[in-house]
Amino acid sequence: MVTASAAGKAILFGEHAVVYGEPALAIAIDARVSVSLEPCKGDWKIDGYPLDTSRHPHIAYLKNAILGDDSQNYSIQINSELFPAAGLGSSAALSSACSAAMLSTIGQPLDPEKISALSHLAEAAAQAGRASPTDTSTATLGGCVFVSDKKEQSSEWRYTRSLETPEGERNWEVHSVTLPPSVNDLWLVVGYTGIHSPTGDMVAGLAELLAKHPEKMTDISRMGELARNGVDALSNGDFTMVGQLMDEAHQLLAGVGVSCKELDDMVEVARRSSLGAKMTGAGGGGCMLALTTNPEETSAALEMRGGRVLVTPFGAPSVRIENS
Repeated sequence: MVTASAAGKAILFGEHAVVYGEPALAIAIDARVSVSLEPCKGDWKIDGYPLDTSRHPHIAYLKNAILGDDSQNYSIQINSELFPAAGLGSSAALSSACSAAMLSTIGQPLDPEKISALSHLAEAAAQAGRASPTDTSTATLGGCVFVSDKKEQSSEWRYTRSLETPEGERNWEVHSVTLPPSVNDLWLVVGYTGIHSPTGDMVAGLAELLAKHPEKMTDISRMGELARNGVDALSNGDFTMVGQLMDEAHQLLAGVGVSCKELDDMVEVARRSSLGAKMTGAGGGGCMLALTTNPEETSAALEMRGGRVLVTPFGAPSVRIENS
């Protein structure tokens, strides 16, 4: 049996704006998805049930891309520490861990760039040919990941990702952000509203708003500026500035209609004991994120508001083989 795991993610800056060509900054969180592969008789199975390609198109893609049609059949066991359908990159972490496990079964070494490429294509296969590499790169590389439409001087360039989408070819430049040692004094507190809001609906709603109010594109551009400023502040260890940028990012996201009362309330409560707080992900529910040196107080305040809480250091490890 081979077991691999990959990290979930939270978007620090750039959610929604990345759809319009702006950069995004994401952080790997210390809650993981693990995948175990074990040879089995009969058909492929997931958690004891036959593999249904309509329910797990990303796994079906990886099975064919890595192992081929005439491979040994396997039983797959999945374990997730992430809140489900909460914008924390659970699907991308699953694809990354599954890629690593399948490659390991055929004796290939852990190659983050290859795993990232495969998992990105798997996510595109599951999303009608559209997928940003942000989630899969963060799940695979770990740490802090900056995705842009150009090579950025502020961070370490890792690779280019290209994808032929229904709207034409798209290209992204993926970077790793080097964090100072002082980041070890920081914590991220993720608060989950318990509300599921489909990403596609939120993206479509924002597109409709921008079509009616094109002047709102200045807010989208500002979100991209915040992402670049956030990289600089993080690299320089200016965490007070990072918190202030998070506060502004939430204000902008709320202003274009992708937040909700529950997220706004949790963000307001968290700010009393943190450097900054904002929604993270598609919005309309899902999760918020607080940057704090006092995770116990921030967590307690969010739990008092009825939120479920996950506390994570700033930047989790990359994809890894747990055993083989």
